[in-house]
Amino acid sequence: MRAKRWVQNPPSPARVKLVFAVALVAAVIFGLEYFGFWPAWATADRISRRLF
Repeated sequence: MRAKRWVQNPPSPARVKLVFAVALVAAVIFGLEYFGFWPAWATADRISRRLF
């Protein structure tokens, strides 16, 4: 159903560029974290779920 709507009313070139840019940023962040280049200050620490 969605593909049919996209054929009838395709997204603008700016929207397509935006989607690819967001996907590229996400892939770069994943790659940095996967290969160990992600800084320690940007990593969230796990907290326990216990209240006491």
